[in-house]
Amino acid sequence: MRYFRSDAPDWHWLEDDEAPATRAFLEAANAEHAAWFAPLEPLAEALYRGHLARRELASTSLETELDHYTVYSVTGADDDYPRWWRYPNGEPDARECFFDLPARAAGQAFFEIGDMALAPDEQWLAWTEDSRGDERFALWLKALPNGTPQRLLDDIGPALCWAEDQTADAATLLFTRFDATQRPDSVWRLPLALAAPVAGDAPRLIWREDDPEFWVGMDKTRSRRWLVLESASKDTGETWVVPAAAPATAPLCLYPRDTGVEAGLDHRPGFFYCLHNRAGAHFQLDVAPEKAALAAARTEVGSIDWQPLVAHRESATLEGVDAFSWGLVLAERDHGLAQVTLRRLVLNDAHRIERDETLALPETPCSQLLEDAPHFDAQTLTLREESFTQPPRWVELNLASGERRGLKTLPVYGDMAPDKLTSRRLWAKSADGASVPVSVVMRADLADRPLPTLLYGYGAYGDPQDPWFSIARLELLERGVAFAVAHVRGGGERGEPWYLDGKMAHKENSFSDFLAAREALVEQGISQAGRIVAYGASAGGMLVGACVNRAPDAFCAAVLEVPFVDVLRTMQTPELPLTTAEYSEWGNPAEPEVAARIGGYSPVDNVTAQAYPALWIEGSWFDTRVAYWEPAKYYARVTQCQQGEAPVLLYTDMQSGHGGASGRFKAWRDAARQDAFILWALGLAPGL
Repeated sequence: MRYFRSDAPDWHWLEDDEAPATRAFLEAANAEHAAWFAPLEPLAEALYRGHLARRELASTSLETELDHYTVYSVTGADDDYPRWWRYPNGEPDARECFFDLPARAAGQAFFEIGDMALAPDEQWLAWTEDSRGDERFALWLKALPNGTPQRLLDDIGPALCWAEDQTADAATLLFTRFDATQRPDSVWRLPLALAAPVAGDAPRLIWREDDPEFWVGMDKTRSRRWLVLESASKDTGETWVVPAAAPATAPLCLYPRDTGVEAGLDHRPGFFYCLHNRAGAHFQLDVAPEKAALAAARTEVGSIDWQPLVAHRESATLEGVDAFSWGLVLAERDHGLAQVTLRRLVLNDAHRIERDETLALPETPCSQLLEDAPHFDAQTLTLREESFTQPPRWVELNLASGERRGLKTLPVYGDMAPDKLTSRRLWAKSADGASVPVSVVMRADLADRPLPTLLYGYGAYGDPQDPWFSIARLELLERGVAFAVAHVRGGGERGEPWYLDGKMAHKENSFSDFLAAREALVEQGISQAGRIVAYGASAGGMLVGACVNRAPDAFCAAVLEVPFVDVLRTMQTPELPLTTAEYSEWGNPAEPEVAARIGGYSPVDNVTAQAYPALWIEGSWFDTRVAYWEPAKYYARVTQCQQGEAPVLLYTDMQSGHGGASGRFKAWRDAARQDAFILWALGLAPGL
């Protein structure tokens, strides 16, 4: 390999992003990638065109009625980004465009909105904007509908929140800032003189977190009474509140940190609610009277008398709570079924539960989510439902009558209609005997035979891979590919225990689960043994990289997208973004036993001389979550050690960050190129 340096066999020199040799290496790899891929370009174009033909390119979002205006977005057929429209409530003929994203993105290689926030009077719009892909945002403000945008601040976090102190002349906006490692470490308030908002107004620090393992965030309760400030690591949380109408008030701690205890806060007038895992790993919901809680917090931190409202259970994890004037909506995950349900609690004036009901699911397994409900006293809820075979649909639930009314279903065109698909859930037995759920979707008319298969995995941070529909996936399904998801430990599909059993010292379970899922697909007649492609992105790329190192013959190919593969080196470099916050996920390698454990699976550190399957490896130059050099090093090491004839390919997007392309058309083209590689690896690329 012509870029190998005997004085730096570990390839760490690739971390120097200013060295000409680094760019030369990446450009040479991109050129090699392009040359190899050239025969597949017609297939990638066909996949891309097929995807476009199945999709409604021009679309209009659901309308959301706020206090004064109804807002919605419209995406033109040729546009990468939407335009936002509004009209005074009840006056749809008076509609006007108030935010033109295609115009803002014009001429920029990368463009992403971090957050958009309407002022309480709905006459001002603030937003954060990233034009590089490095997740460092600029703050902008404009008067609606057609005021001149003002750039107020640079180098801040994406999230925004308005206080509730707005007058005709002034308002307050909250935002976060980063430390040197791009950790959101502080919450700031920006007093705005609305008559003449200008750059250079001095933000005031509200709160700073000095512990490098903790990140800060802020939100506002749906009741609009409180600003909620949170500081959290991967396993510990702390919550403070500030009156939303008086944002200059000093924060008050309602739930102090206690190592290993996660906590989240919500509010209804008269009561605070705290979702926490102090009583058990599966979480419990407590309640405290508002006046008593505030008085206790002012007297002594940690003295609030929280009382259980929904107790800890062994069979389910309580994942979320949304407070309304009439009660609460809880999200609960059944451990056995690996399924989330929404539970509605109606509370009377004495705070007793008058009604306790679980909302019906359209099918199982599926995803059912509560969409944003801006009104605290909402008497209807909007639910988003989808599965591996059914596209997203939005349903309005009338809380008084229980009537469900369909609002919108994502259109799907072409001959691969949802009724021609079938999905199933099977169970794999992992090395320690654990039962691992595996979801599969395929063409119904091919479900009686083994199929070439794309196996997807993630398995980190407790993030569940609940059923989702993909129009792009239809191009693979139509060509006879089965799509499978291995719900490995480290994810949250079976609740908090599933997550805990796949992190830190238990990380090996994730790899065993993924390989067990692969075996179960073959043994149960779903997949063909020699025609299985593995796919993982970010932490999922680490999962796939580790499994490919251990069992290269299990897969005919693998796709590793922005993969976290240089785990040990990254975790030993605390000045990098994310590293210190990740100690509670992977461990701190300053401890020798932790370094040995991470070094035992870190993909870059475990590449050996063997026959690797075909590898498609992608990185992004501006990626601050998984630095470009991680996939580059893995590519270099595997290329050195490859004993077989399968191609090892690296492509680095020099204009994007961790999420890849910002515009939808480029993102779809990138996905079509991956799919062309997958079809080639499965022997389904015509003429090749």
